[in-house]
Amino acid sequence: MEADNALNQAHKEVEQRYDFKNIGASIEWSGEKVLMKANSAERVKAILEVFEAKLIKRGISLRSLDVGEPYASGKEYRLEASMKNGIEQDAAKKISKLIRDEAPKSVKSQIQGDELRVSSKSRDDLQATMALLKGADLDVALQFINFR
Repeated sequence: MEADNALNQAHKEVEQRYDFKNIGASIEWSGEKVLMKANSAERVKAILEVFEAKLIKRGISLRSLDVGEPYASGKEYRLEASMKNGIEQDAAKKISKLIRDEAPKSVKSQIQGDELRVSSKSRDDLQATMALLKGADLDVALQFINFR
C-alpha cells in the first residue's frame, strides 16, 4: 500500500515537472511491475530517481526494489522495476543460520512461507537479535513486526 502511494506521488510529480514535459514521460503499474517510459534512457533513469525518492520518504527500503536496465521499445525507452515481497528461501536460511550462530541461545527462528518468525521469552534477547540483523550486511529489506 505504501508502494502504491509512492507510485502515485511519483506519477503526479512526473506529470507536473517542467523537465518531463513533452517527452512522453510516465510511470505506472504494469501488472506486478512498475513501468517507466520516456524518450531517452537518461530521462527514464531520472523518473526512477523520482520514484526512489518517494519510496524513501514513505519508509520503504530500496533493497525491496528490483530494477532492470532501460531498453528501447519503438521510439521510447522503457524501464521495468519489481517490488520484492517477503524473504526468499535462500536468504531466510542464511538469516536463520546467522541467528543460530550469533544470537543469544534462547532465540529460536523458523521459516514460515515468505517470512521468518523469531521468538524468545526474553524481550532483551529479541532486541539484541534485531540489532544483530540490522548490523549484518544482508541483501534483503527487513521489517520487524508483531514485537511483543
